[in-house]
Amino acid sequence: MDVDTGVDDACALLLAALHPALDLRAVTCVGGNTDAAQVTRNTLAVLQIAGRDDVPVAMGAERPLLEEPVHARHVHGEDGMGDLGWAATDRAPDRRHAVELLRDVLLDSTDDPVTLVPTAPMTNIALLLRTYPEAAQGISRIVFMGGAARHGNATASAEFNVFHDPEATAIVLDAAAGLGIPVTMYGLDVFYGPAVTREQAASLAAVGGHGPAQLAGELVAFQCDRFGSDSATIGDAGAVCAVIDPDGIRTTPLPVRVELAGRWSRGQTIVDPRDWSGDLDHDPHGRSRAVVDVALEVDAQRYADLWLRTVGGS
Repeated sequence: MDVDTGVDDACALLLAALHPALDLRAVTCVGGNTDAAQVTRNTLAVLQIAGRDDVPVAMGAERPLLEEPVHARHVHGEDGMGDLGWAATDRAPDRRHAVELLRDVLLDSTDDPVTLVPTAPMTNIALLLRTYPEAAQGISRIVFMGGAARHGNATASAEFNVFHDPEATAIVLDAAAGLGIPVTMYGLDVFYGPAVTREQAASLAAVGGHGPAQLAGELVAFQCDRFGSDSATIGDAGAVCAVIDPDGIRTTPLPVRVELAGRWSRGQTIVDPRDWSGDLDHDPHGRSRAVVDVALEVDAQRYADLWLRTVGGS
């Protein structure tokens, strides 16, 4: 996983760390919801709470490829984890840069390729695929949380992870197409569907013991309080659900481009549903190199239940 932990990244990490069908090989960190150093501290803390200090964690890019970093502390709190007051871990991250850790893990996985799950701006992944393209041998698929076929959230047109570093997303999609890596886009069209109620969050938190169930419940409760709602999305955790249970989403292979120049649309993922055999023959931009499996529908209750069962220990 590549994360910018983040309330919903924490929810995703708990699922990936605890689900018996997954073998979490490594977690890399990038600036996004908060700065990269805080993201790394948050990630180490979540994995320790989940009892997974065996998983290597490395810090990566502190800023986007071209622009100054932005953040989402107004959504995730000053520490990126809802300012819940959980104790920090004293575990240190891996000494390698995130891109080097990814390279090493992937080159060791060529006989049993892994699924790469970025739930953050894709700066680290872009650097990986351009610097060490041979590492692609160890990737079976990329399932990323980002983008939208319809409207955005960071702006009217752009989803936050892509908006934070549009060039990185464009590089990843182009490189994956050239290297033959299948890509699934778990974007805003399905992101908000799987949700947990305030009552379900309270039941998780009541487990106590400063374990994963309590943390999961408090994270959801924070989101409910932040937005004044009776439920909150599990967000990035849905992308991990899509790895565990891909039948829970309906995807369509569609050409995708990232807008890099627009004043109002920079960071928009332009998903093209047109009939290729007709309209595209006359499109001055030609065909997009990247054809992505775009998630357009999700069985929201199925994924919410999957997350609840796993983080609740049932």
